[in-house]
Amino acid sequence: MNAPLRDPHLVVIAVFPGIDALDVAGPAETFAIANQMLRLSGRRTDYEVRLVAERRGPVPTFSGVQLYVEQEFAEQREPIGTLVVPGRVDLGAGGAVPRVEPGVVRWLREVGPSAGRVASVCAGAHVTAAAGLLDGHRATTHWATAGRLAADHPEVEVDADPIFVRSGRMWTSAGITASIDLAMALVAEDHGDQIALDVARAMVMYMQRPGGQSQFSVPLAQLPGTREDVQSLRRWIGEHLDDDLSVQALAGRLAMSERHFARVFLAETGSTPGVFVEQMRLEAARRLLERTDRLAPDIARACGFGSVETLYRVVRDRLGTTPGEYRDRFRISTPA
Repeated sequence: MNAPLRDPHLVVIAVFPGIDALDVAGPAETFAIANQMLRLSGRRTDYEVRLVAERRGPVPTFSGVQLYVEQEFAEQREPIGTLVVPGRVDLGAGGAVPRVEPGVVRWLREVGPSAGRVASVCAGAHVTAAAGLLDGHRATTHWATAGRLAADHPEVEVDADPIFVRSGRMWTSAGITASIDLAMALVAEDHGDQIALDVARAMVMYMQRPGGQSQFSVPLAQLPGTREDVQSLRRWIGEHLDDDLSVQALAGRLAMSERHFARVFLAETGSTPGVFVEQMRLEAARRLLERTDRLAPDIARACGFGSVETLYRVVRDRLGTTPGEYRDRFRISTPA
């Protein structure tokens, strides 16, 4: 747990027109409920949440709901405990485009280095990176813009999979609803897991999701592709996870050389065959852990991992947890 916080701990959320309302409301509500839990437990340290923008007054969000900002960037002089940077992704014919507001970037360059910690939500990572605050750090963002973040900022180690990532005092999270998971992780860092669990219960959330949980399924992560033979192969892989899915075997199904197949598959899906197969097997294992009471050896066989040891290694490396802990956290219902 960190050293005692100032009383109150100032949380500043930078907003701009068109922002996603939940990127702001999610963390704000989480910190407000944490205040209630802290008071009930007899603790004195509270969070003070403050919205700031380039100009005072109403700020329209993407949904049409308006936020009212009482303080401008230039007026914020107090030490910031947690600086939250929400974001916005615009969808168009050319794909997903993160919105990067120059005024927010300039202000972050000024105040970001002195803030206790900086937490970006969704495409807010693009704003934080543009201010140079993520240089040398591992970070995540909305899966649809992760490739662009990596391309625009090669000095940032981008991981598109986790719900949230902590790298020193820099925190980043995936799309929209992950803002709540991020905020609860910040509360847990400040005040311990019990307070964070109390907050989750009050918000009628099953439990705080660990940052390592994947933010999207394999189909969402893949490029749509144009070749019907590769699309059919992808579907076949999902239905035959316990088969031989080596590059040699898959190339043979399409009557290609291994080298040519690997190039075609990467171009069509954005993933190597080996990575794709592992992701599909992991996703199947996650579903079985969430929805059944099947034992680990059975799951390892059904998903094609070959051994329990391999299942454990992949779950640990990709999700940052164990199969048992994952089941405890994410089981959808108790099997009959």
